[in-house]
Amino acid sequence: MKALKGLAISVSLAVTMAFGVANADEVRVPVSEQGQNAGIEVPKSGVTQASVEQKFGAPQSIQGPVGDPPITKWIYSGFTVYFEYDRVIHTVIHHQ
Repeated sequence: MKALKGLAISVSLAVTMAFGVANADEVRVPVSEQGQNAGIEVPKSGVTQASVEQKFGAPQSIQGPVGDPPITKWIYSGFTVYFEYDRVIHTVIHHQ
């Protein structure tokens, strides 16, 4: 059994040395572009809280406001909306 493991390691090393180390491409997607193709409609920056509630309904929960300027977080089932005062500053789609 040890001989087979040793042989497997030797073959593996020989293949790596002959053909080089395999490399994979790394795809980087800026946070601002993540989820754009997820098919989920979300509130756009600058929209008021009243407009968000009218279009998407009442959130599952509300956190805040905290800090200065006051930041409030509305949590929906598929995304979270961040407000500064009463305007959307960012929307984050939840991982599925």
